[in-house]
Amino acid sequence: MSGTRWLSDEEQRIWRAYLAGTRLLHEALERQLQRDSGMPHAYYMILAMLSEASDRTLTMTRLARVTGFSASRLSHAMARLEEKGWVRRVKHERDRRTTMAELTGEGFTVLEAAAPGHVEEVRRRLFDPLTPEQAQGFRDALAALMDAYAREGDDLDTEDPPVTPWAPGCPPGPC
Repeated sequence: MSGTRWLSDEEQRIWRAYLAGTRLLHEALERQLQRDSGMPHAYYMILAMLSEASDRTLTMTRLARVTGFSASRLSHAMARLEEKGWVRRVKHERDRRTTMAELTGEGFTVLEAAAPGHVEEVRRRLFDPLTPEQAQGFRDALAALMDAYAREGDDLDTEDPPVTPWAPGCPPGPC
C-alpha cells in the first residue's frame, strides 16, 4: 500500500461534492423529463443526438459513442423508441452490415416539445446557481479533464466536433 497517493481532505471534499452533485443533477433531469415528457433522460439523449446529425441519422456505433451507451443498452432503448414511432433502424445503403439509426418526423416533434423544459431544468440546476466566472471555471476544469482523457485514449470520439444535446435545430452558441 506504500506509494498510494491518498486524497487530501480538500480533495476528498471535492470528490464527494462532485459525486453528490452529478447524482442530484442526473436525478433532477430524469424526474423533469419523466414528469413533463414521459420519457427517460436516455431516450432524450438519443433523440437529441440524432436531431443534430446530418439527415438526422447516425450509425448505431456512432450513436453509442456519442451517448456513452453500451451496444445492448442502446439496442434496448432503440427498440422502445421504434415502438413509439420516434426512430427507425435501417441498413446503410452502401454497407448492408451497418445499421443506421434515424430520427422520424414524429420523434423530432416529440423532442421539440421536450427540449424547452429540459433546457430550463439544466439552466436552473446547473447554470443559475453559478456566477459567469464560476461557470467559465467549471468549463475550464471539464476541458482539462477531457484533454487528459483524450491523451490517455479515453475520449468518446476525436474525429468529429462535439455534439450538444439541447435544443433541436439550435444554432451554435447559446440557445
